[in-house]
Amino acid sequence: MNNPIIIILFYAVVLGGFWWLLMRPQKKEQKRLQAMLQELEVGDTVLTTSGFYGVVIDIEEDDVIVEFGNNKNCRIPMQKQAIMQVEKPEASS
Repeated sequence: MNNPIIIILFYAVVLGGFWWLLMRPQKKEQKRLQAMLQELEVGDTVLTTSGFYGVVIDIEEDDVIVEFGNNKNCRIPMQKQAIMQVEKPEASS
């Protein structure tokens, strides 16, 4: 067990295992968020990272304008990255 090659391989396997357990779920979550933001449409209800619910009223390249509350005068521009959840409006029959 004093062979340096075996020790190096052991550490490589352990570090690879840590990468697999820690980095892989983070990459998966980033892909999910990117896909969610790509499907964002006007009229969707969003939850921001600060905990506010609002409705998207305009979409630009990296920014969106979100309307908050019942007061139609509360429209705030924000980065798309500040959106953590999107709910599509229910289709009415």
